[in-house]
Amino acid sequence: MMKNLILIQPNGILKRIYPRAVWNMDRSKKKIYLTFDDGPIPGLTEWVLDELKKFQVKATFFCVGANILKHYQIFERISHEGHVVANHTMFHSKGFKHTVTDYMREVDDCAKLVGNSLFRPPYGQLKRAQYKALIQKGYRIVLWDVISYDYETISGERCLSNAIRGRRNGSIVIFHDNLKAEKNIKYALPLFLEDSIKNGYTFECIPLSQDALAL
Repeated sequence: MMKNLILIQPNGILKRIYPRAVWNMDRSKKKIYLTFDDGPIPGLTEWVLDELKKFQVKATFFCVGANILKHYQIFERISHEGHVVANHTMFHSKGFKHTVTDYMREVDDCAKLVGNSLFRPPYGQLKRAQYKALIQKGYRIVLWDVISYDYETISGERCLSNAIRGRRNGSIVIFHDNLKAEKNIKYALPLFLEDSIKNGYTFECIPLSQDALAL
């Protein structure tokens, strides 16, 4: 069974629990905010960057700090090619299993590497106290309204369908540049980009300014 299924289309309860998190962008504009979690990973992240270049698309990469340190040249390439890098903790840690102090230490350490306040919690997990600590320190929590489930044991066709069916104006869409997702993302990502462009969507990075994130 797919984990965190409820988060594919977040309901009002979740938005009330995390009222200052960003789940989507402006619904009046035909734009998609494509995001990738868990990299950089040699080979796969580079493949993703090559595909984005082919389609002239910009995206936001929520990077794990430990992966940044191990693969710094790939991390630099992400920024050099006009994409936004953002914080996904140092070790891809589950919020439910960590104290506020330990969790914030991981977030702060990764923030020093990415150089901005954009943050996405791994697995979408945050204790209420962690959420409050992040907001108090000025982090901007970016979640999503469309998830491809590329990391699950599903077909590439199902992964593509998840992304296309959920997509609409202002959607924040998640794929994963991790090895678990490799087979599905290599099938689905090029087709998703092609179909979205064909249907009139343009792509933008998650904005760094607080005003642009406020919906």
